[in-house]
Amino acid sequence: MKTTYSFPVEAVLLLGPTGSGKSPLGEHISRNGLFGKKAHHLDFGAELRAILSRNDSSLHHTASEITFIKGVLEQGLLLEDRHFPLARKIIRLFLERSDFSSNDVLILNGIPRHSGQAKDISSVAAIRTVVVLQCSFDSVFCRLRDNVAGDRTGRLDDDRSLVYIKLRLFNERTAPLVDHYRCLGTTVVPVAISGTTTTDDAFRQISMPAPGHPPVPFVAEPPQR
Repeated sequence: MKTTYSFPVEAVLLLGPTGSGKSPLGEHISRNGLFGKKAHHLDFGAELRAILSRNDSSLHHTASEITFIKGVLEQGLLLEDRHFPLARKIIRLFLERSDFSSNDVLILNGIPRHSGQAKDISSVAAIRTVVVLQCSFDSVFCRLRDNVAGDRTGRLDDDRSLVYIKLRLFNERTAPLVDHYRCLGTTVVPVAISGTTTTDDAFRQISMPAPGHPPVPFVAEPPQR
C-alpha cells in the first residue's frame, strides 16, 4: 500500500478515565469527521485486545510482544518509555490499515497516557488539541454499571478491582498530561461527562462548546510556544 502521509501526522488526543466514553466518542468522530476533516480513531486498548484475539504473533508481533500485551491488559498497566517501539509499531500498522492520508486527522485514545509517552509520540503524531472528558470516579462506576455508552459488553477488564487500579493510574500519571499540553500551548477542550451523558451529548460539546471554550481547531502550524 502506498503511504500518503509523513510523520508526524495531525492528531487530536482524547483524555479521560476508563468508562468516560472515549471509545464511543472516537468512533462517532471517525464516522462523522470533525470540522471538515476525515478522522481515524485509534483506540489503543482495542488494538491491544484485537492483537490477543487474533493471536497474530506470526503476522506482525512476536511471541514475546503477545505475552507482554497479555500482561498489560490483565494487570491494567501502562506501557513505559522502553516499550514505545511496540506502540509505534501498532500506530504505524493502524495508519496503513486505515488508508490514512496527509489531509486526515488521527484521533488518539489510550496513548499517550503519561509524560514519557507524550514525549515519544511527538515524532509520530502532532497533537494540536486535547479533548478532556471530565468524569468523576463515582460517575465512572455508574456508567460502567449501566453501560451508558454501549461499549462495555464482554469487557473482561471491567472487574471492579481492576477498574480501581486503572482509575488510580489515570489520576496519578495520565491526568497530569492536561497541564503538560497546556504548557506547550496546545488547545485543551473540556467536556463534562456525568453518569448519563451520551456520545451525542459529548460530541455536541466539542462541536458546539460552551461560551469561553473554543471549538476544536485544526491548524497547519504548531501553536506558538
